[in-house]
Amino acid sequence: MRKRCIVIPAIKKNAVIPDQLVKKLAGVTLMERGINTARGVVGGEDIYVLTDSQEIVLICERAGVQTRCNKDLKFRTLNIVAEMRDVLSELSQKYEHCIVLRASCPLITWVDVEDAWHKYLDSGCDSLVTVKSVHQRVWSVQGQNLEQLLDEEVGEFEVVVESRALIILRSEALIRALAEGHSAHMDNVVPYFLNDRAIEIQSYQDWWICEHLLRRRHIVFVVAGWPAIGMGHIYRALMLAHEIADHKISFVCTRESELAVQSIAERDYHSTRQGEERLEKSVLRLRPDLVVNDILNTDAEYMEALKKAGVRTVNFEDEGEGSALADLVINAVYDAPQSTPDRLYGPEWFCLRDEFVNATRNVFRKEVKTVLITFGGTDQRNFTRRIFELIEPVCREKGIAIRIVAGPGYMHRYEMERRVQEAQEANPLISFTWATNVMSRMMEGADLCICSAGRTTYELAHMRVPAMVLATHEREATHSFARPKYGFVFLGLMDKVTDKKILRAFCAMLGARQRQRFHERMAALDFTCNKAKVIRRILDLLPDGPDGSGAVQPSAVVAGPAHQAAE
Repeated sequence: MRKRCIVIPAIKKNAVIPDQLVKKLAGVTLMERGINTARGVVGGEDIYVLTDSQEIVLICERAGVQTRCNKDLKFRTLNIVAEMRDVLSELSQKYEHCIVLRASCPLITWVDVEDAWHKYLDSGCDSLVTVKSVHQRVWSVQGQNLEQLLDEEVGEFEVVVESRALIILRSEALIRALAEGHSAHMDNVVPYFLNDRAIEIQSYQDWWICEHLLRRRHIVFVVAGWPAIGMGHIYRALMLAHEIADHKISFVCTRESELAVQSIAERDYHSTRQGEERLEKSVLRLRPDLVVNDILNTDAEYMEALKKAGVRTVNFEDEGEGSALADLVINAVYDAPQSTPDRLYGPEWFCLRDEFVNATRNVFRKEVKTVLITFGGTDQRNFTRRIFELIEPVCREKGIAIRIVAGPGYMHRYEMERRVQEAQEANPLISFTWATNVMSRMMEGADLCICSAGRTTYELAHMRVPAMVLATHEREATHSFARPKYGFVFLGLMDKVTDKKILRAFCAMLGARQRQRFHERMAALDFTCNKAKVIRRILDLLPDGPDGSGAVQPSAVVAGPAHQAAE
């Protein structure tokens, strides 16, 4: 006896949508999709289609699979095994196991079938049935009223219902059940939870949902974030991911990126962390259609591996050797003589977070009433403390409030909190905020800011807060936006700037003339539409299917290796 076969019921009379089995869903008919899924598991000689339609018979002949046709065939119950009694009786004489695969469940893949098959074998059961879990409250209808069927404490519970996607049957047990007249009822059944891929097309709404799910692509964001480079890459990747609702999103964090892992886990995105293997292996294991790299400079070997795998790429802030191989590079923090269609430079490509769009931009005030100190998500060397100690005596003397904001990666939090509490005894106009989710609120009402040269400068420009900028490292010093033409005093590398120079610049910025000029320059900038432009450019890189529909055809990924692995 042969090991296994797959039977696909394709009864046209049982369709809930006219011609649904031969109607294209995301560029492929349900019938072809079902056959392609089956081909990922077994060869065409072990695939059988049970149908009442000559049109479906023709499709099967051209696809090289077997058919059993009866023009009078129609299923009248939900007991699929009993309805297929004749064909299953025949096949159980030739195969040790029969797999019933429903074409009306288009989200199931050959990977699901293989996984279910191995669970079935490991269980030693006579049958496997795909199911899904549903959390429900149960009521009883009495006249026109609802009465709670169960006690309030247990009124909500999990219901497990059959998903008519897949059934696996042991031929020996099937023959015994049919002979004993059990209406093909099988004992000893193991469940296989399909859940989000369990949708069966029973209405036009199901069709619409499946079409959109099948057109989804897999976008993988590769991010880096640790104290030395800060949190900006993580924040930007999360912001862009939030805007993409029609596609599957996953994250890969580089080996050093503990901060990235923590931040992404809080947002419930699927994420993995690079292990001992090279980064491209961690990424390609997820089988992405598009990779968005936000890891600073990429190397040529990494990008060549992605390109060889046919994966399209978008790189942010990348000036490494690998950037030449990217399909799109967006370097908003760098200026260039002229952008090209696939190399986008300058502040017109900076993506503003939604919280800033509706924030109240600051009106210029001649007197400084509030100073903001912020050095990004990590501030590894505690520049926050240094700046605070420098300007606090001046602010106390002039009655200026100091607003200190530190990110979630700030390792000196408790030390800073104690220092602020001490200073508040003499100056109650000091506040400290750690890991805020509303940075725009922190900028509202600020007249002057002292900060690093990351993305905070763009947000300050949007909020119209003139600032003194100190770069935390050499790379940040090359960010050309933090310059006087956009409303900033750039003091250079923090480690090389003396306290005297910082204090002198601060006292100069307390005057109205320079701040007003900077405020006016910031007022001329507008980042509000940039994010939509960037998202559009990213999504434009997603590959279309062979028919131009935007759908990946199953035939491109079945047969060959999958079939060999299955056997």
